[in-house]
Amino acid sequence: MARDTLSVAEARRISLAAQGFAEPRPTGRIDRRHLRRALDRMGLIQIDSVNVLVRSQELPLFARLGPHPRTLIPDATDDGELFEYTVHEASHVPTEHHHLHRWAMRTPHRWAGLRRLMEHHPNFVDEVLRFVTDHGPVVAGDLRTREGPKGSWWDWDDGKVALEALFHDGRLTARRRRSDFARVYDLPERCLPAEVLARPTPGEREARAELLVLAARHHGLGTLADLADYHRQKPSVCAPIVAELVEEGRLREVRVEGWTKPAYLHPEARLPRRIEARALLSPFDPVVWFRDRALRLFGFHYRIEIYVPAPKRRYGYYVLPFLLGDELVARVDLKADRARRVLVVQSAWGEPGIDVAEVAAELAGELRLMADWLELDAIEVADRGDLSTPLAARVGAASPTAARG
Repeated sequence: MARDTLSVAEARRISLAAQGFAEPRPTGRIDRRHLRRALDRMGLIQIDSVNVLVRSQELPLFARLGPHPRTLIPDATDDGELFEYTVHEASHVPTEHHHLHRWAMRTPHRWAGLRRLMEHHPNFVDEVLRFVTDHGPVVAGDLRTREGPKGSWWDWDDGKVALEALFHDGRLTARRRRSDFARVYDLPERCLPAEVLARPTPGEREARAELLVLAARHHGLGTLADLADYHRQKPSVCAPIVAELVEEGRLREVRVEGWTKPAYLHPEARLPRRIEARALLSPFDPVVWFRDRALRLFGFHYRIEIYVPAPKRRYGYYVLPFLLGDELVARVDLKADRARRVLVVQSAWGEPGIDVAEVAAELAGELRLMADWLELDAIEVADRGDLSTPLAARVGAASPTAARG
């Protein structure tokens, strides 16, 4: 791509290709190799505990791989290929990138209560670390030794804060317990490969630069705000680093028509002629997690309404955008009714100008694929949203094999 000006449609295709949507979903057995390939495109997977449909971290893999073993992420974590850290909020991150986040482990935590504990009660924090060292992996509840009214420092609240402090500064790492998703804290040397921990620690500026290049690789191209947001960096801190990366040729400044800010293109970014994707996206998928970017790329105004009172919600509680081709064409509020083994579409809404019949048919096929993956027997479509009636008419005809790339 030698041109310095790109259309929004081209920027969209570049971005979706970078995230793996220019490739067809794999066929046959899905295994660790496919997980690695997906992570190579995304760089990390944001974690969220809401389980009304399925935990959010499972959805980016479904979007890119289709039905797959739901143990892929925990198995890779147990084998030392992934670790959890606060990157784009709580995230699963490849352990090969552990050294790039050590600078953040030296910075003050954003929570005032956690900072106060570390500053004013360091001996207590050290005592919690000794407890983990001596007793092995713990969840916060293992530190609940207080009886009666809160009065001592050794109780669940304070122990949890101490564990989080140790997690933030890297003296502890964490995994998720499979039974209830609780965070299990342990020493890094008992969880992460020795060669990962032995890797030299880069300086903060060098690490920030590497993260910005990775963000450009995962996005394909993006504004300063887009690139900074990927690993939750501050644009004001990143601006001079991005300028240096442009001078070094590691990023290329381009203009996207209609954007008010310059964009930065990764040298390896691809511009495919077409994107033939079909996917339901997590609210925390990298394609849509930065809402301003989703609006610029797709013309898609997206807000998650979990914390909005039910009467004030416009689209629903847990709404997933629907990607078809290179456009976001619909949004659906989904719930897994596990007791009845039903995937419930609580509302379905189409975007302006769509081919309603095509979108309803493709969405029905994707919903059937998801229902089968979640071992749900049926799909129910509630009568809410302008796409609900045509979708309900197509659900019965949806085939689990009708999946596009």
